[in-house]
Amino acid sequence: MIELAELRATAFRHAGSIHPALPRLRVYRLDQPTEPAALVYDPVVCLVLQGAKRTFIGNQVLEYGAGACIIVAAELTAMGQISEASPAEPYLAVNLNLDPAVISSLLLDMGGMAEPTAAPGFGVSQASPALLDTWRRLVDLLDRPEEIRVMGPNLEHELMFRLLTGPQGALLRQIAGSDSRLSHIRRSMAWVRQHFAEHLSVEAMATVAGMSVSVFHRRFKAVTGLSPLQYQKHIRLHEARRRLVIEHAEAGTVGYAVGYESASQFSREYKRLFGAPPRRDADALQTIVDASP
Repeated sequence: MIELAELRATAFRHAGSIHPALPRLRVYRLDQPTEPAALVYDPVVCLVLQGAKRTFIGNQVLEYGAGACIIVAAELTAMGQISEASPAEPYLAVNLNLDPAVISSLLLDMGGMAEPTAAPGFGVSQASPALLDTWRRLVDLLDRPEEIRVMGPNLEHELMFRLLTGPQGALLRQIAGSDSRLSHIRRSMAWVRQHFAEHLSVEAMATVAGMSVSVFHRRFKAVTGLSPLQYQKHIRLHEARRRLVIEHAEAGTVGYAVGYESASQFSREYKRLFGAPPRRDADALQTIVDASP
């Protein structure tokens, strides 16, 4: 496909860099497959240009390769794995973090659309030729930075329009609405991230979302693939990992700080999520960070 080949050519030149005038646009390149790694998504749209990736969200497994577009509409915890990559044909993808204000303004211009029923906060579909063409022209701006200030917003609006009218449009529409079901779930997710170290109940989370416990639990799991308390646990462990690497803190101290009362439980759950005990995992990550240019 011509558009995909042209996109790859431009993306290779800008992999790993961020242009200050397009800070939400990033190009990723990896030269070899990876083991599954835990991560937290921000709302984002990603187009794979080469290679393939596998993403685990809850009990669902998404596998997608070149030409596939994935949208994540909420701050989800997941496991990600590059499944196809080599020095000769690296994994290459372009990400754009989503701006709800852009989507909202487009929806006003497009007229009202019915809100979809509760659905996962993520989805994958193949990009249409028109969508690929818009991606190509947006990424091409990295070669012409003097045009970004004028053309960047226009092309982002066009990209969102293509997505809104495509297979994942219903998912994307949920991001914009302040009264949408997804916005209520995201409100509770944000509250959990602010209070992750505290003892939280599902009842309290449901109150923040403005839902009954049963409805909240069902919709939360539909969006995130996790129960509310599993989500809190994942947020705790991700924060623990950050502190272990960045602050070089002791594992026992970190476990207590993120809400664990038992060091053995913290170590056990940390290993289950990240594949190694806290200190060993943090030391391995620190080695990677220190080796980075």
